[in-house]
Amino acid sequence: MEHINHIFSSYNVDIFLRVLSAICLGFIIGFEREITNKYAGLRTHILVCLGACVFTIISIYGFPELVDWHIEGYNPTGIRDTARVAAQVVTGIGFIGAGTVLRNGPTVFGLTTAATLFMAASIGMACGAGMFGLAIVASVLSVAVLTLIRIFERQVLNRCSKNIRRLKINLHCHNENIDSIREYMVSNFKSVEALKMHKLVENPDMTKFSMVVELVNKRPIQFIYEKLEGLKGIETIAIDTVNEK
Repeated sequence: MEHINHIFSSYNVDIFLRVLSAICLGFIIGFEREITNKYAGLRTHILVCLGACVFTIISIYGFPELVDWHIEGYNPTGIRDTARVAAQVVTGIGFIGAGTVLRNGPTVFGLTTAATLFMAASIGMACGAGMFGLAIVASVLSVAVLTLIRIFERQVLNRCSKNIRRLKINLHCHNENIDSIREYMVSNFKSVEALKMHKLVENPDMTKFSMVVELVNKRPIQFIYEKLEGLKGIETIAIDTVNEK
């Protein structure tokens, strides 16, 4: 009896370590997504990693034998496929990842977050299978890719076309300030195109000023508002995304 209790105790500790490792490693990836303000953050990645781990454990230990029914009745074959349930995790995680992908015109958002969810599921499966070394290495490399490659992109690939945002700025300005505003816009924004000015018919004291600019910025609209909010003579600011050049 003591031997049996010892076996069950060791078994429970092993399962607990697998589940706990999945929670901890899911937290590591989710924390990086959380501090970068992604929609799928801490809780999502922890739950995905934990769920994949639990499914893998169930796949290994939950089906001890495959039953083969014959005319004579119950005849267990003793054969089981431990990969059957775990394999469905790979398919199922695709539906969650697809929910994080958003498209706005030619711009697609959320692909990296979808990839991290896929990676979290694979780490959870490694934890469920007891492959702690692989799970830890995969977690460290995932965080390294998310952080170091981001820095590399900003420093080396900052002029890549996918990072360039084209925006149309429309301003309503007082006539006496239009020259200073125009000079400020041209000197502070690169790649200025389609610069136009004309007085408003309904208000001759005001001029509509429009231009198209290119920015390499994660939050270009917020960046422009911060640049313009302190300028004298601007009554209204309207910013639209330009999808095609």
